[in-house]
This record gives sequence, C-alpha cells and structure tokens, in this order.
Amino acid sequence: MTTLANKVAMVTGAGSGIGRASAMTMAARGALVMVTDLDPARAAAVAAEIVEAGGSASCIVCDIGNDDSIRAAVEATETRFGRLNVLHNNAALLSDEAIRGDQEILDIPIAIWDRTMEVTVRGTMLACRYAVHAMRRAGGGSIINTSSIYGIRAANRMPAYSVSKAAVNMLTEVVAAAYGRDGIRCNAVAPSMMRTPTLDKYVPEAIVAYNEDAALVPRLGGPQDVANVVAFLASDESAYMTGHVFPVDGGTLSHLPTYGDERRYLAAH
Repeated sequence: MTTLANKVAMVTGAGSGIGRASAMTMAARGALVMVTDLDPARAAAVAAEIVEAGGSASCIVCDIGNDDSIRAAVEATETRFGRLNVLHNNAALLSDEAIRGDQEILDIPIAIWDRTMEVTVRGTMLACRYAVHAMRRAGGGSIINTSSIYGIRAANRMPAYSVSKAAVNMLTEVVAAAYGRDGIRCNAVAPSMMRTPTLDKYVPEAIVAYNEDAALVPRLGGPQDVANVVAFLASDESAYMTGHVFPVDGGTLSHLPTYGDERRYLAAH
C-alpha cells in the first residue's frame, strides 16, 4: 500500500465527498492532515473521524473564494505540522444557486458565471500559489487539483463548471512546468460522475443511470476511487509523474459514443 508516512497534507473542500475520502485515505496511510472546508462543523467532524481512527489531523475553515482565507489555511498547516508536503486542491463552487443557475450558455446569469471563475479557477490558482511558497520551504511537494471529465469533454449542462475545470487542467500544466525544478509536482484528477451527496441532491436518477451505462466497469464510481488516486499522486511512488490530468472515470472517455447502444444490441443478438 502507498505510504505517506511523515508527509503533511492539506485538503480543501474536505468536509464531504471526494475531499473527505481523500483526507481520510491519506491519514490512514500515514499523512498528517489539515482538513479544511467552508463549513467548520463538517471540517471538525472529518478531523475527529481521522483522530478516532488513529490518525493525526487538525481542521480550519477555508473559503477558496477568499484570498486571505486560503493564505491563512496554508500558514495554519505549517504552524500546526511544521511544513506542507501535499495539497489536494479539491474545493470548487458547488452552491445551490450555482448548480441551479449553471444550465445553458443562453441563460446562465452572468453573476454565476463570474463567481464560478472567481472561486473555482482563481481559488485553485491561489491555493497553488501559497502551496508553492510553502513547498519551497519544505524542499518540494505534490499538488493534486480536482478537475472533472466535464473539463475534458463537453456535456449538456453546466457550462461554467465545465469551462472552469478546463482552466484547472491548464493551470495544472502551468504549475508543473513552472515549479518542477523546485521539486514541486502538480497533477490533476478528473472524475466522471461520482456517487456523492451533491450527486444525490441534484442529479435525476435517469441521468445517473446514463452515466453508469457509459462506464466500462459495471458501476458508478465513488469518492474512494478518486481518493486512492490522490493518495498515489501524493506519494513518492509517483515521483516521476507531473503535469498530467488523470481521468478517474471507469473508462468513460475511452470509447465511441455508440458504445452503450452497441453493447446492448450485441447482447441481444
């Protein structure tokens, strides 16, 4: 199993879903984890779960839409644990208003478009900025950004979210190119539709079924599938991997659009 012993990791958006799974998985593999989230109660609950399971964790509120909040979270991680080796840049704008308004280019409110770029793109960039400073002090490190397959291929809805994640993909390459010689790696994970609380709240089951049908493996993915890849990219086992976006999608992007229909036809004949 991948070991993260003696590594200090900070996870944004760690109060639920992929961020929570990432924080708990890295802690289980030996990392000292700073759990951050916009919701202080959720951050505290995840940190408590880690400690109860025998790991080491602390927590702090972090709003990636606020420059000072991001800087403070990175500084708090260094103060609490002495350094920062790993950043899982997982948080994004997924408020009720943003999800409900992010439907079509023709009618998305400009305020929602701008806020998505401000939080998801600028916030991810700023977290990279402060992490790079901290990782230089630590002698290197690994940044893992959470992207999405929506940032690689176009979907029917969520144009602002999709464009913001495409920007995160390029940001990943830019950071990797700029700071690789400082011993700082930067990669991204691009999940497909995952079974998370956000999914259960907003996505009709019929659309979930379409996405499950598009995967090559016979199930929808979940937070743990992504967390396992994050833990690997955080570890020294991936020391020669940087500047890449890794789909965690059950093979969804690897086939022709006719795959599902053809599979059902061939099974019936």
